[in-house]
Amino acid sequence: MATSLVTGAYRSGDAHRWKVLGVGVAANASFSAAAAGIPTTAVWMRGAYHLSNGELGLALGALGLGVALSELPWGVLTDRWGDRPVLLTGLLSTAAMLVAMSLFAVPSAATLGWLVAAMCVLGLLGGSVNGSSGRAVMAWFADGERGLAMSIRQTAVPLGGGIGAALLPWLASSHGFAAVYGALAAMCAVSGAFAWRWLHEPSSAAHRAPRANGAPPLKNALVWRVVLGIGILCVPQFAVLTFATVFLHDAGRFGVTAISATMGAIQLGAMVMRVLSGRHTDRRGNRRGYLRGSVIVASASFVVLAAAIAGGAAHAPWLLAAMFVVAGICVSAWHGVAYTELATLAGTERAGTALGMANTAVYAGFFVTPLVIPHVLAAGSWPIVWLAAGVCASFALLLFPRPARP
Repeated sequence: MATSLVTGAYRSGDAHRWKVLGVGVAANASFSAAAAGIPTTAVWMRGAYHLSNGELGLALGALGLGVALSELPWGVLTDRWGDRPVLLTGLLSTAAMLVAMSLFAVPSAATLGWLVAAMCVLGLLGGSVNGSSGRAVMAWFADGERGLAMSIRQTAVPLGGGIGAALLPWLASSHGFAAVYGALAAMCAVSGAFAWRWLHEPSSAAHRAPRANGAPPLKNALVWRVVLGIGILCVPQFAVLTFATVFLHDAGRFGVTAISATMGAIQLGAMVMRVLSGRHTDRRGNRRGYLRGSVIVASASFVVLAAAIAGGAAHAPWLLAAMFVVAGICVSAWHGVAYTELATLAGTERAGTALGMANTAVYAGFFVTPLVIPHVLAAGSWPIVWLAAGVCASFALLLFPRPARP
């Protein structure tokens, strides 16, 4: 009788875990549509709010600063309170903030200071989504499938970014920023309803992930190495997300359709590669080797892009777009594998804290990157910007651990 009850619990978990994964994807996609989608409106934001490139970088970076400041506290709270209350609080408060922005942070009403403050608060609230949804996925999936599950969850970032790239520039250019913020609020509210319906802690029989062992994440040197490697490798990705539309508009003379198509292609390619990489590393058990190889490929793709622009690729717009898409995909393909390795090192009970540490590093880069790019561009050129992105990515190779010896 006891055996049949346990078997029934596992079967129930087998079915329900996919709903939990769906909730994680929806939650991350909703916030990613804001975090990665709002920067795709950079050209229209610069014009509507009458911003210089430096002021634009400050406004976009403030969103990353808010997330960076809140990720670790949200992660610790997730480990203490559980996934459900943190995710629900974050999604619904983020939706409320976006509604407030649609009323009070539009170009006709907002100063630069108010826009920066609103973006920062949006990041503070939205930072709850990443760690809580990641911990939920870790708890419901076992070791041989966590790479795929976490990679599917991480497809939510380019999925949300792709939705933002396809929708937000059109809304910004045709209907204004009140429509931009309103659409994002609706997405967060719908995801909150999904979380309310399906997200809960697994029973002990259905709990799949390993328990915590070793030093706590904040005192674990190997966890810190992976955290810092993730943060560094995200810098060129944020260079693409925050200033790609400006680059394509100013250097390639792309219009709104071409910009949206290019950014959408990057996000779609990143989604596909994240799923394939998760599946590949689950089968091969080679997460660390894959991460180190990803660093080399991503760095090389930006160096080649910089050389091509310096050689005149800007005069062949579709060649430029193709090379830019390749670089953007290469620097976005590794996320699910890295977050799986990090959460496995920490253990399930500490996964919220570890993922919070990683996202703090990631969004610190989101804050700094758009502030630095205008200065690099003013002192040099677009080839220098993308070359610097490639060099920055290469430093992650010093941090990601080597595969363990057999």
